Amino acid sequence: MLLNHRRALRLCGVLLLATVVVFLLVGRDPNRGFVQEIDDAFLRLMVDVRVSPLVWLAKALSVAGGVWVNWPLRVLVMALLAWRRRWLQLCAFVLAVVTSELFIGTLKDFYGRPRPPDSLIETGGLSFPSGHAVAGAVTAVGIVVVLVPPGARRWRWELIAAGVAVLMALSRTYLSAHWLSDVVGGGLLGITLAVGWPALLQELRGASAQDSADDADDAGVTSEAG
Repeated sequence: MLLNHRRALRLCGVLLLATVVVFLLVGRDPNRGFVQEIDDAFLRLMVDVRVSPLVWLAKALSVAGGVWVNWPLRVLVMALLAWRRRWLQLCAFVLAVVTSELFIGTLKDFYGRPRPPDSLIETGGLSFPSGHAVAGAVTAVGIVVVLVPPGARRWRWELIAAGVAVLMALSRTYLSAHWLSDVVGGGLLGITLAVGWPALLQELRGASAQDSADDADDAGVTSEAG
């Protein structure tokens, strides 16, 4: 699944650290302070550069990152992996999806952050972290990791997937549905889960295989001694 899962684990450690930093900064005071000042400034910029074609594009991206597109795509990928009997990839993808959904609701309730005013689309619930950003990153990056073999081709698709996830996240700020820090924190969390679970499962499988090999060697030594 991953050409070098230990390098991926180190990358996830960096991503996780960045995620924690963003979450701590927002958690210090989600409605005042310098984080909110940055969010306010970015929101004003998004409002200033609004034009009708980009608004419609942002709305289309918002729909593409929503549940009515995201979940059917996820189920299709899960079914394909099961049909191909790629159980490790299936487990990694399912774990990334399930944990991301659990995190979204739990963290929104914990932070209780209100959304920006005057959204151009209908929104519900709380703001931080952005569920669209989390789900978009988990789905886009996760699909590439579990379906595309390692190599240069996968690297290109990973860049495309990351770009799609970023555009989906930014579409939410362009429509005043989320603050910038909402989508940054959500995107970091989603990518960490999408890459972290495959890397962790491969590490566990490698450790299990090594233990089995060691047991076989011990058994062979005992047999020779007997």
